Amino acid sequence: MSGEGKTSAALEYYQEIPALKKLCDFLRGRQGPKIREGVCRGQRVHYIKGEKLVDFLFEPKKGTKWPDKLPRFETRQEVVAVCKSLTKEQFIVRAEKVGKGELELLNQRNFEETGVYVWVYEGDKTKMHLMTGGLIVCALLMALQPVWPMYIRVFVWYLAVTFLLFIFGLILTRASLFLFIWIAGYEFWFLPNLFDETLGFYESFVPVFSFEPTKPGQLWIRLSVGVAFFSFCYWAVTQPSEFDDFVSGQGDFLKDLYAGNLLSDMSQEDKENIDKPRMQSLDDLLKSLEDDEDEFTENIQPKRVDEELEEEDVDDLLDNLVDDEEIITSN
Repeated sequence: MSGEGKTSAALEYYQEIPALKKLCDFLRGRQGPKIREGVCRGQRVHYIKGEKLVDFLFEPKKGTKWPDKLPRFETRQEVVAVCKSLTKEQFIVRAEKVGKGELELLNQRNFEETGVYVWVYEGDKTKMHLMTGGLIVCALLMALQPVWPMYIRVFVWYLAVTFLLFIFGLILTRASLFLFIWIAGYEFWFLPNLFDETLGFYESFVPVFSFEPTKPGQLWIRLSVGVAFFSFCYWAVTQPSEFDDFVSGQGDFLKDLYAGNLLSDMSQEDKENIDKPRMQSLDDLLKSLEDDEDEFTENIQPKRVDEELEEEDVDDLLDNLVDDEEIITSN
């Protein structure tokens, strides 16, 4: 009888809409079941299989911290009944897969463990609103970058360069570890889901590493890659002058990168006057007008001289013609 009392109490508790919201908040949180991302009607959505949802509610995965205020389920039938309530109240909506990662909603409010269900309930949006506000503030601050104090510009530049170098170093370290261990016959990835676009932010860092044996038939490939790689390493080490120049060049590159010399397209005078107004002063404008007048005078004066010379030549030519005619007439 005591078991039946607990069962009826749980079902009675989850009949209320606020109780279902609390349950959904738990399911959509970090302690909830693993969900997948898909595309439905041109929008990215989260979905879960009915069987996995029932399994999680009936027997949560190891390490899951169940909220103290939410009653636990004693039977699988209780879980299915609550899932039907979630579907009826449209916290989740049934869908079907029409392609890889593509879903289509169905006009059905029944719950079946074999079905696929899209999450409609998004939970408390306070965090989302705060993040949106933070993005807007960051965008405004970036738009005001020309008026930042110099120490903030230097700090942001150092921060951006350091982050870029960290990402590059992380990628290089992951690839190097994978190559070394893959040659030995195992596939090791540090943060294997780091660049998986289908996962959320937290899920991208889980698990921390993966370690599996390589597929059969790769022995000769691994040996060939190993011989080529270690031969290159031996050649690089036995070239002390070139290797030292390479190390020195990388050090100079990092110094120039942090100093901002590689990306600079401004003269030193422009850098020093970056905070000064761009508008010309009255003296500069008057000087510019005087220079324009002098240039205009210099260009016009030679033209006038040439025109006067041409007129004199024409007059001389006419005079010569008149004189020739008079001579002919007198003869």
